Amino acid sequence: MQKKRATITALGQYAPARILNNFELEKMVATTDEWIRTRTGIVERHIAAPDEATAAMAIAAFRDMQKRFVVDPLEIDLIIVATITPDMFFPSTAALIQDGIGARNAFGFDVSAACSGFVYALAIAAQFIENGTSRKVLVVGADKMSSITDYTNRDNCVLFGDAAGAVLLEPARDESGILDFIMKMDGAGKEFLYMAGGGSLHPATHETVDKKLHYVYQEGKTVFKFAVKGMADVSVELLERQGLSGKDVKLFIPHQANKRIIDASVQRLKLTPEQVMINIDRYANTTAATIPLGLVEGYDAGRLAPGDLVLMAAFGAGFTWGSVLLRWGLRRG
Repeated sequence: MQKKRATITALGQYAPARILNNFELEKMVATTDEWIRTRTGIVERHIAAPDEATAAMAIAAFRDMQKRFVVDPLEIDLIIVATITPDMFFPSTAALIQDGIGARNAFGFDVSAACSGFVYALAIAAQFIENGTSRKVLVVGADKMSSITDYTNRDNCVLFGDAAGAVLLEPARDESGILDFIMKMDGAGKEFLYMAGGGSLHPATHETVDKKLHYVYQEGKTVFKFAVKGMADVSVELLERQGLSGKDVKLFIPHQANKRIIDASVQRLKLTPEQVMINIDRYANTTAATIPLGLVEGYDAGRLAPGDLVLMAAFGAGFTWGSVLLRWGLRRG
């Protein structure tokens, strides 16, 4: 029996109400709006409230999905959450979301792949649909990066924002769905992008707090170099494997880490500006949430129609990177 592809049948997003712009950051650290814009493309970012954790943002994204589409939480079989800022080590963020939305018939788990988390989670979810194990899978990308960002570090604090995005996957009834994906990892990248504190290697102590080990550490130049090559290479490889090229893609949704990284990938794929989703200026790097935010914005703006090819690509800590090719199936209501 032919496997049914996993296709997106619903989607939603959430960004916190508070907006932190570059001019406010000028008052917090030694930086300027011009420096941030020219090097990253970021203008502002959303910051969650102190009592608003990752699960709460994900639940809000699901509620947004319910406003757009008819989604019964009792019909959801599985919840996969991509995040590196879980509410707590355990139980999983998936469990908190399951309880929060009333998806009592679903099991779930979290995926830790940093900025590549959503494409990893999407690829995993597709397997459950294709083999018939699940019929409705909720895939969430959510991160509260402000909770692990040092706002005295001018190199890193300008980069991140908070948000959540979610999609529902179901078996396709037409030619739409996830056509192919490629996921990669190189653990040698562990020394360039990480958060050292809080795990079993460096459990939380006064010393780890004093040394700021519970914040994101990044060697920007090294990560930039690997990200440019990784995102572009995997995207080209995926298209070539399907006998396609950049001209066949209707919308490219890259991870929104840095405008210069995006531009380099776009150049390699030989895409036009009309083929690319860029929203880093308004959200900054929301880690696992960047790509689902792009999907929702592309849908809302009418940039996606049934039959269109969507290419997603991301690069993150690990190092992890990957690309997903999707034939769009959702019609605008």
